[in-house]
Amino acid sequence: MSLGDFMKIGIIGGGISGVICAIKASINNDVTILEGNDKLLKKLLLTGNGKCNYFNDDQNINNYHSEESLEDIITKDNIEKVKSFYDEIGIIPKIKNGYYYPTSNTANSVREALLKELENNNVKIKYNYKVNKIEKQNESFIINDELAFDKLVISTGSCAYPKTGSDGSGYKLLEDLNLKIVKPLPSLTPLIIKEKFKWAGIRCDAKISLYENNNYITEQQGELQLTDYGVSGICIFNLSSLASRGLDKNKEEVIKINFLPFVDNVKEFLLERNSKLKNRNILELLEGVLNYKLVNVLLDKAGIKSDLSLTQLTDLQFNNLVETLSSLSLQVIDTKKYDYSQVCSGGLSLSEINKQTMETKINGLYVIGELLDIDGLCGGYNITVATLSGILAGENV
Repeated sequence: MSLGDFMKIGIIGGGISGVICAIKASINNDVTILEGNDKLLKKLLLTGNGKCNYFNDDQNINNYHSEESLEDIITKDNIEKVKSFYDEIGIIPKIKNGYYYPTSNTANSVREALLKELENNNVKIKYNYKVNKIEKQNESFIINDELAFDKLVISTGSCAYPKTGSDGSGYKLLEDLNLKIVKPLPSLTPLIIKEKFKWAGIRCDAKISLYENNNYITEQQGELQLTDYGVSGICIFNLSSLASRGLDKNKEEVIKINFLPFVDNVKEFLLERNSKLKNRNILELLEGVLNYKLVNVLLDKAGIKSDLSLTQLTDLQFNNLVETLSSLSLQVIDTKKYDYSQVCSGGLSLSEINKQTMETKINGLYVIGELLDIDGLCGGYNITVATLSGILAGENV
């Protein structure tokens, strides 16, 4: 190849990381995206309930999970690159409590802006193209025994949301290349609990603490959704990555729910409320605080009849009531699977890549997006990783 020739770059997967990589790489190279679907950015349209929460001001490194250190990736300069990129393609942010959305409030605005950049940069796209085989021959990568590229980027996504085309095939491609994979597991997904309650359909604000082998791990607060199989909601999603990893290692995962997170001392709260509100039984005392269906479930769990008054309770019953309201302990036995998961934990071990360029130990091969062993909380963090890894690979490929 002469110095004046463009390099031929192949990108397997047209999700957000692959598209952004293509935009950056195509400035000085001949770029082709190999997409398994009949259109690009299919999963992007589902993010943020269709509104596309693409960034968050709170870039604490603890909002991300990986088996390797992320200090060389989640840096101030890299985060600024993400914000600048969306400004460069014309996305004006609508910022709410640190969460970034396009002002149009629709993910399609981001998709159209990205597609326009591909068009402007003359990126080639092969739709409905399934990659089954990658070979390194001399200095070239041969795809399916028919396409040749000087450098290759794999951005096929994880197993999450398989209806968008994320079938996990990228993991096999990486394994066939002898690259280390951290076991992929469902993340940002509901939790299945051992205990059974008649509380399906109830929503409430709560604080949920995660314990592993009786050790406190972390906590989340927000809207809790109670289901026939267990618990859901963003606060649960944000605990699911850690719970999923623990369950896979046969550790005991327990969540404790505080249904009165706004109360500092539940005993004093109940006594004061009972003193203020005359002639109320336990059910009536709690109805103004919690959903009455939930109150009945919790009273049943505590072994307390709803028509009793607070003063009629024994010390043991009172203590059971306080514990049930403020620290209901539930054993997590599983997570919902990939159909219900927004992302996956696990993926290509970060020990296999240069964290500044996303290049693997195989010269000329890059891996980006959800295939990497990085997953974040709800709130734009996973799109941030996809965007950043796409930028770094695109700038360096």
